[in-house]
Amino acid sequence: MGSYTKTAMRLFGPAAESTTPYFVDLKSNLKRARIKMSVQEYMSTAILTSFVVFLVELPLLSFIIAILIQSWMFAFISSFTLSTFLTIIFFLAFINYPRVIITERGKRLENSLPFASLYLSTLFGSRLPLHKVFSIFSKYSNYGDITEEVNNITNDMEVFGLDANTSLERAIERSSSKNFKELLWGMLSINRTGGDMNIFLKEKAKEFMEEYRRKMYEFSHQLTVYIEVYLTAVIMGAIFFSILVSIMSGLAEVGTETIFFQFALIFIFLPAISAIFIMLIRAAAPSSG
Repeated sequence: MGSYTKTAMRLFGPAAESTTPYFVDLKSNLKRARIKMSVQEYMSTAILTSFVVFLVELPLLSFIIAILIQSWMFAFISSFTLSTFLTIIFFLAFINYPRVIITERGKRLENSLPFASLYLSTLFGSRLPLHKVFSIFSKYSNYGDITEEVNNITNDMEVFGLDANTSLERAIERSSSKNFKELLWGMLSINRTGGDMNIFLKEKAKEFMEEYRRKMYEFSHQLTVYIEVYLTAVIMGAIFFSILVSIMSGLAEVGTETIFFQFALIFIFLPAISAIFIMLIRAAAPSSG
């Protein structure tokens, strides 16, 4: 426990403990997000951080609003209300941050799953036992979060002495990917009934690969739309607006406003729009793992 968390526990530990029942999913979310904090520690940290944010927001917003309106009383009341509202939003966002981590982790698992399942089916084709296959996969594969998940299964079996079925059940509980859970459930069922793991994994790898191809096909169409919108609406629009402003300023004999508009267009608007398009493309792009 770090010093910041200790301070939060000392100041807001009782308050965090009393509010814990209102966030029933937080414990499982922290576990699945790999955040090594108890619910009370996380809640205390959230309250302390929100309080610090409020203390920073209140004087800053008061100063800004007072300059704009020239009324310190109204500025304080307005900034206090706005700061309270923003602090509540920040607190709720802090509480839901583990969900964001779980979602991002699940997406990475989904993207790597077609290739990882194909690798697993190849290993099971050698007729090695399940614990040996997982051990080889965790040592020599490079599929990011899936390799980490399999490594945790291997540790459960080799370090903690759990059997393969119990280790798979624990992995299913902490996994953040629906398809990966489905794969582990199938492996667990086949390991219990004595079916052919190689055939099952080959079929699942084929299914996941088809789904991955479909995602890539949809992404290629989305990327085409993004490029067309960016070139026509953003680049051509910026060029047209810059030329139009230059012509209008020449007719009206106004120079300062033209320089300001062109500066804002080139150094503020275009970089901001480009950054938004980059984030949209990165969010929509399926990774190869």
